[in-house]
Amino acid sequence: MDTSALSVPFVFPQELAVRMGRADAPLLLDVRPEAKFLESPRMLAGARRCAPDDVAALAASETAREVVAYCVYGHQVSADAVAALRAAGWDARRLAGGFEGGEAGVEAPQDIAQWRAHQPLTVLKRPDWGVTGEKPSRWVTRERPKIDRIACPWLIRRFIDARAEFFYVPTLQVFEEADRLGAIAYDTPDAPITHEWERCSFDALLRAFDLHAPALDVLATIVRGADTSRPELAPQSAGLLAVSLGLWRLHADDQALLAAALPVYDALYEWCRSARDDTPNGKVHTLTGAAQ
Repeated sequence: MDTSALSVPFVFPQELAVRMGRADAPLLLDVRPEAKFLESPRMLAGARRCAPDDVAALAASETAREVVAYCVYGHQVSADAVAALRAAGWDARRLAGGFEGGEAGVEAPQDIAQWRAHQPLTVLKRPDWGVTGEKPSRWVTRERPKIDRIACPWLIRRFIDARAEFFYVPTLQVFEEADRLGAIAYDTPDAPITHEWERCSFDALLRAFDLHAPALDVLATIVRGADTSRPELAPQSAGLLAVSLGLWRLHADDQALLAAALPVYDALYEWCRSARDDTPNGKVHTLTGAAQ
């Protein structure tokens, strides 16, 4: 490992992991060398692909913001990317250990063990749908969304593709518009992402991108209860249904509805992460509302 990389600011995996999925999470840049990026089936959740040679151009063309860059092992490739970003005024750091959590025989074994014990959430790339972080994805569904058609965009924006675009169209035009826009249809019969038995599209999306996180599992149950008229699945489902219907009545424009509803899911996800109420004893609550 080039010792010059050691002087470049970094963030530990556990520090990054707790911020992923939040509206104020840093931009994640996957700067792995092209061959390594293509051979890997996964990337960090919500990451954007940027080839190492393209980092300087990105830094010069976009508004500076907080960013974490990662390569394979957190060595010189990500260090060079961070240096270029910081030179352009970005608040940039590299991910210690990189995507793999360190390189055996290079980093100290205790560092590797620590990094890999707290690795940030990853997602499966879906080149069959064009969802690989290399360009913004497009998604289309039925107009006038209430729950699942809002929950899915939230999940996509926070964990799959922060640049994703969403379109709401009349039911009979979903597949026609999907073809025209080069978009992925969801939450409509026969779409790639849709209800499966008692599971809703939010569940299908988690499976399609192999997203596994306890808080997302809790949120999925709440969404399922609200979307499939089964409030007994979680006491929070009835509240989500009520808020969703209220927002639906307040906003006639579907894009305005989506914008207004995203913070609701941000807050609900944060509750799922902590699974604690605001009472002084801070008891953990299960989905059935019983304190443990």
